[in-house]
Amino acid sequence: MKLEVKKLCGGYGSKLVLEDLDFELESGSVTALLGANGCGKSTLLKMIGRILTPKSGSILLDGKAVGEYDTAELARKMAILPQLHQAPGDLTVAELTAFGRFPHKKGRIGLNAYDREMIGDALQMTRLYDLRNRPVGTLSGGERQRAWIAMTLAQEPEILLLDEPTTFLDVCCQFEITELIRKLNRERGITVLMILHDLNLAAGCSDRLIMLKDRRIYCSGAPGEVLTVPNLCAVFGIEAKIIPNETGVPYCLAVGSVRGDSKS
Repeated sequence: MKLEVKKLCGGYGSKLVLEDLDFELESGSVTALLGANGCGKSTLLKMIGRILTPKSGSILLDGKAVGEYDTAELARKMAILPQLHQAPGDLTVAELTAFGRFPHKKGRIGLNAYDREMIGDALQMTRLYDLRNRPVGTLSGGERQRAWIAMTLAQEPEILLLDEPTTFLDVCCQFEITELIRKLNRERGITVLMILHDLNLAAGCSDRLIMLKDRRIYCSGAPGEVLTVPNLCAVFGIEAKIIPNETGVPYCLAVGSVRGDSKS
């Protein structure tokens, strides 16, 4: 499934947050959005997910504007997991996951055999099947995030939008979540667009990085093309060293701030 963003502009009220964005998501790829706080990453995800209406430009899904899809049809093709999400504490993991089947029910009451199969499959994929009867409120942070991803997986989307899926998680849980996302991509062919703040996590699990600055795309490309000393200085205001690992994936070692320095 092809997602195209063309001349996209948007923001809140009279404030323009993003201007003239052009990019295309390659089907079956993982792309991470990077940039300083307030640069418009979440705004972009909301516009693609039809939570926020763009001021101008277009967002096309297989050549059709996302605004032309009815809600259920769009939800069968694309799922979005916002940064902040909450469920009643007594809702079980299985019950939360079952919400992902709503776009497929088409007026049906209750779950059919295929719905239950997809819910079980999503729980297995996220390693939550043994916790399916646990209330969501009793889960750890990493388990809770996997439960929300299970809900989106039960939705059977072709495109998955994730807003900071590793926020507030410890280092091990962050790796678990990004490894799960990559597994969904490789085994299910799900196209992923996500926001990450950890540059090294982004480099390690993404095919492509997009950096935003001053309302526009500053640079985009493979991790090795984007994570460079000049780009990190310009976009994040940091002095950094780039150390490739044995497979060539670049890792960033931040050594200081250059904000207010003449170099920035």
